[in-house]
Amino acid sequence: MRIAAAALLIMLARVSGLELPAAEPSGRSQAIHDRLQIIRDLAYADTENPRQRLDLFLPRQPAVAGKLPLVVFIHGGGWQKGDRRSGLGMLAPLVASGRYAGASIGYRLTDEARWPAQIHDCKAAIRWLRGNADRHRLDADRIGVIGTSAGGHLVAMLGTSGEIPELEGDLGGFPERSSRVQCVVDFFGPSDLTTMGGWHNGPDSPEARLLGGPVQENKESARDASPIQYVSADDPPFLIIHGTADRIVPFDQSVTLQRKLAAVGASAVLISIAGGGHGRFRQPELSQRIAAFLENKLSGGDLAISTDPIPATPR
Repeated sequence: MRIAAAALLIMLARVSGLELPAAEPSGRSQAIHDRLQIIRDLAYADTENPRQRLDLFLPRQPAVAGKLPLVVFIHGGGWQKGDRRSGLGMLAPLVASGRYAGASIGYRLTDEARWPAQIHDCKAAIRWLRGNADRHRLDADRIGVIGTSAGGHLVAMLGTSGEIPELEGDLGGFPERSSRVQCVVDFFGPSDLTTMGGWHNGPDSPEARLLGGPVQENKESARDASPIQYVSADDPPFLIIHGTADRIVPFDQSVTLQRKLAAVGASAVLISIAGGGHGRFRQPELSQRIAAFLENKLSGGDLAISTDPIPATPR
């Protein structure tokens, strides 16, 4: 296991920051792309809505026997834009290693539906993946989630609100399946909508569009949509990544979430990107730490993970 895990870390370091196109890749990305089987546009909610789809990424040559742990990506975009196609760049190196399967989830945006539709969609997708695990050689008991920005908020909600009835929804054909996940990688996601402050409280902010009105006029809904409200001791392990100079989602959102998780006895590690803004983190060291976290939580590894801040890469 140690040799395979080390090889995965080296691979991720080499391709750190690589964004693979959804079609017709070239050069080094082609070599990675060729190792994947991609199954697109799988309907997880039993609807015709194109946003309620997921893409599944499987290794053509699995490197381990038996079922594969699954890493699920949820895109950002302020809950009002973005697309599941962006998940390929994040997940391809992991899947190409042969040690994981991957999935990228689409969900209804705020031009179509208000909260809690977004988390209902994500939970329905997790239940669908569990319900179809045997068909695709997935391990239903080893599911990790990765999300960026608004996607970070949604994966944090998945981590903290497991099986809370009002957030489960009734979508899809697998209501008996659990929507719980086994680990969370949260990239700079909002954790408490009531304390974002500044322009986030305005009537045209992403939060206002999510809730159907300004945060300060919808405080109960804002609390209901905040991962920090659901923190409990049985939450899965969290790896939280945030730039200290983020001007969109305040760094303190992740500090507060990490502290609250730790206070109740849940496992939570915050890696700060010193001087980093809202994403575009391309440090090989960060990719290695994420790979080690997934190896530890989904594959029984015992790799050491530094919690030291990582300097931002100059742009």
